Parts: sequence; structure tokens; C-alpha cells
Amino acid sequence: MGRVRVLPTAVSGVRLADAVRIYLATITVPNTRATYAAALDRLVADFGADTNVALLDAQPDRVSGWFMFVWGGKSAKTFNIRLTALVSACGYWREQDWLAGDPLVRLRARPAPPDTSKALSRDRVAEILGSDAALRDRVLWHLLYESSARVEEVLMLDVPDLDTVSRCAVVTRKGGAREVIAWQTGTARLLPRMLTGRRSGPLFLTDRKARPAAATNDVDLVTGRARLSYRRAAELFEAHTERFDDGPYTLHQLRHSRLTHAAEEGASTPVLMKLSGHTSVRSLAKYARVSDEGLRRYQADSDPAARRRSGR
Repeated sequence: MGRVRVLPTAVSGVRLADAVRIYLATITVPNTRATYAAALDRLVADFGADTNVALLDAQPDRVSGWFMFVWGGKSAKTFNIRLTALVSACGYWREQDWLAGDPLVRLRARPAPPDTSKALSRDRVAEILGSDAALRDRVLWHLLYESSARVEEVLMLDVPDLDTVSRCAVVTRKGGAREVIAWQTGTARLLPRMLTGRRSGPLFLTDRKARPAAATNDVDLVTGRARLSYRRAAELFEAHTERFDDGPYTLHQLRHSRLTHAAEEGASTPVLMKLSGHTSVRSLAKYARVSDEGLRRYQADSDPAARRRSGR
């Protein structure tokens, strides 16, 4: 996590809302800041914006009880992410002398078993992509799945970055490398309907006009709308997929699913590395595992008895 140092202050009686705002401003990585904000904004909403942050010290039972009520029933991954956000914030507040103790002393991270089933089945992906969701969201989901690009890479695209004829675009990968991603027919069919002739500005826009403080390169000058944020895109996808028994899903699962499906279809390691943007085979390995669906299909297709019945 990227952090910038803010010097301690002697001010006492800091409001919880201000403490959260100041702490989040120290986090320079947008995705980390958005993830941590989900936990800290809930803390402010439930304990009160005007609450003195120092009072949390005297209420460890209340804080732990609140945390278990809100996130106790969630997965180990979600539980630990929310706890990490609060632990980090409390540590920062102690550095500023706004807290003396640890209001989270009753809480411990949960063991999270490795998850080898993050890839969605082809039928489930088709169901999501073929849904009646908003056009912008369906374009984003198609593009993420078909290109297997990272969410951040796609959301930072501007309209001039696209080569719609060749169905490709140049994105900035982790580490700053500029590489080509490519999409397929699903994205190609929907994209012109979303663009409606736009030739400039961010590719994916919010539903409302941008705030005055928004950066110029994140605003479409024609419509006045801002670039769609990772947090909002993730919220929309999770809301749309929470109806599934094993939902909600994350946007990252579209990327994971595409790479898994490509591996099951026999894509070579160089092709998978090009698709994923990885420079290390080790980093790619977790995406190239055969899914449960792929295992069942392989067993059915290679079953000698089934071959004899079908005359193959």
C-alpha cells in the first residue's frame, strides 16, 4: 500500500469523520483507498461522524461487536480485508496521538483457505454478459472477459485509444508497460451503441456530471460526465450478481474466468501471458488451473465408454 506521511498533530478531540478523511488521503493507491473506504465509511455511518475518535479506545467490546455484526457472516477474505483497513487506520491514528490504545484488540484475522474455484463457468459468464443490465455495464463486462485485461487498465482507456476496426487498444500495464489488448464480437457489437459517435474523453463514463474538482483528463467535455471509478464499477457488478447462489462476484473473476477458459481450450503459455499481461509464468499459474467444469468436460469427452456409444 502506498502511503504518504502526515506529521502528528497536537489537536485533541478529532472527529471520526475527519480522522477517516485524513487517513484515506494518505493512501496513494486508488484501489486500496477505495477498498479501505468501504470499511471506514461504514464505521463513520454507524458510530457517528461527530464522535471523538479517541472514544473508540474505551469501547473495544462495542467495536468488536459492531464489526462481527456487520462482517462476521462474510467470507474470510472479506472479513480480513475490512479488518485490515480498520487496523491500518487505527495504527495511523495512534501515530497522530488521536488514539492511545487498540479498539480492535478483541478481533483476529480468519484463516482463509486457498480458493481454486474463482473461475466462473462458461454458462454463468454467458448469463451475466447476456443480461439486461445497462449498456455501459455490459460493454465493460464483455471487454473485461474477452480481453482478460485488469479492471484498472480498461477503466483508464480513453476513446482515442481504441482501434475499433482491429478490435484492439493499448493499455498501461502494471509497471508502466504499454501493451495491446484485443476483444471479440460481443464487445465489438455493443461498443458503437455505447459511444454514439463520441471521439474523445474517457471510454467509460459515470451516469452523472462530474464534480468541479474532477481532473480534466477524467471528464468528457461533451457530456460533462466523469470517468467511471473502480469502486462504482465493482459495486454495480456485485449488485447485479448477488442473485446467484454463489454470488456476488467480483470484476476480477471475469479476467480469471477468461484465462482459465483459454487454458482449458489449449492456449499456449506465451498466448496466456500475452492475454494476462504477466511477465512471470509463476504469476500466471493460478489462472491456468483447470476449473471443475473443465475437469468434468475433459472426463466426459475422454470417457472410452462414451466414445463407443457415440461411434467416435
